Amino acid sequence: MNIQLIHPPVYLNVHAMTALRPALPLGLAYIAGSLREAGHKLSVIDAVAEAPEEVVQDELDKSIFRLGLSPQEISARIRPETEAVAITNLWSFSWPLVRRIIQQIRRDHPDLPIICGGEHFSGLPELSMEQAPIDAIILGEGEEAAVELFDALEKGQREFPGIKSVCYREGGHPEGKPIRNERRVRRKDLDDIPWPAWDLFDIETYNKYDLINGLNMGKTIPILATRGCPYQCTYCSNPGMWTTRWYARTPSNVVDEIEFYVKEYGATNFPFQDLTAILKKPWIIEFCNEILKRNLKISWQFPSGTRCEVIDDEVARLLHLTNGRSLAFAPESGSERTRKLIRKQMKEDSLMRAVRASVKHKLNITAFIVIGFPHDTKEDLKETARLARKLGRAGIDDVAIGFFFPIPNTQLYRELMEQGRIDLSDKFLLTPIFANDEKLEERNNYCDHLSAKELTAWKYKILLNFYAVSMLTHPWRVFTLTWNVLRGKETRKMETFLIELKRKSWIWIKNKLRFGKRTKPRVQPSS
Repeated sequence: MNIQLIHPPVYLNVHAMTALRPALPLGLAYIAGSLREAGHKLSVIDAVAEAPEEVVQDELDKSIFRLGLSPQEISARIRPETEAVAITNLWSFSWPLVRRIIQQIRRDHPDLPIICGGEHFSGLPELSMEQAPIDAIILGEGEEAAVELFDALEKGQREFPGIKSVCYREGGHPEGKPIRNERRVRRKDLDDIPWPAWDLFDIETYNKYDLINGLNMGKTIPILATRGCPYQCTYCSNPGMWTTRWYARTPSNVVDEIEFYVKEYGATNFPFQDLTAILKKPWIIEFCNEILKRNLKISWQFPSGTRCEVIDDEVARLLHLTNGRSLAFAPESGSERTRKLIRKQMKEDSLMRAVRASVKHKLNITAFIVIGFPHDTKEDLKETARLARKLGRAGIDDVAIGFFFPIPNTQLYRELMEQGRIDLSDKFLLTPIFANDEKLEERNNYCDHLSAKELTAWKYKILLNFYAVSMLTHPWRVFTLTWNVLRGKETRKMETFLIELKRKSWIWIKNKLRFGKRTKPRVQPSS
């Protein structure tokens, strides 16, 4: 079957205080690898890579921008031989844009089946099918379901009652009500899943425009070594997307993939996109030893965060030796009360042991903090400020503070829905893109005890607590930071943020002065 894969454009918030950037679509590349191995013919429309300088204000919300091709441009690029279209979407804040793409494709290509997948669709399948002419949605881990679904489409089927992890329309009719099948058991044989089909994507363009998740430390290709997470944090969509099963590839299989990218693409930098990569100490030790055995001269990192419990002196030393020197821990809060309420199973003692080992072996560490959980109080945020000072003295490099927002299909989201505090409007779905704004708007505040103005003040108070203590106790960092920013060199998240801030500012100025709609998009979405 001739399948047209679509990676949609992304929304940018040029006012966001974050070092995150758009990156190569790892999930879609995995789906492509499995579909190709199953015998399907694939082509890709990557709206970001095909228009990396197209940054325009969104039609519906002038405070955000679109990076990449327009819905009309995407639809026009669908190849004549295409027999089905597959679209991915990670974040629900992109749904208003992705919805317009689907509607445009249906208008221009009324007979093409439209199949969707990704975290947004797994969280809100019925809503997505109610609002857009989608024929079927793949839920959760997608490779097996995608192969079965497109095999069935090739045979002329339009209903899929026998395919697990699929949501389809009753009767196969465009107006049929959504029917959600039961979820399939998670795959354990991760080594048998085909590697991402990166040859179908423009790796060079992503690297040329610094569209990289994590620090830019050379030619970059993302990696996934493990899938899922065994924990059940109330703010996280993992249980709905992946369930609470954690499975890992064998370390040698992961290093095989890395070594292949080094030889095939000249890649040198590998950000791991795992939810919870460092969960078992023997795994990470074997992985590091495999890199050392093969004498691979690479850098690798965990920009999305990982558990701290197994980071001790032995592991931190191996991370340093293998150049896996940048990682993030996610305490989320300095308040033990808050961590219990959000089911964040982390003890401060474990965090500080990991921090001390990491600093001793010169690893770059960022701590992720979230403020404004529904139950947060002034006392909880005082505890978070205390932890920030403690981390600053201990020598970690950065903290990243975001405002809480409810992600669809999470426990906190369901609780807020039951309380009538959420409606599934576009305005609500856009909330996450503003999570790293300079200030919190009251309409995006879900905290019961503190106003948006108070939470904004606490954000800067906690940042000041951390960076004042960090710079006073490690004064040489001021000079290192300044020198690296001037050179455009990224060794920590603050440097990435400052380098990106210059680029974002230029885009904002050009837009204000109306010098045109096209400019280089070296900016990042709030995510």
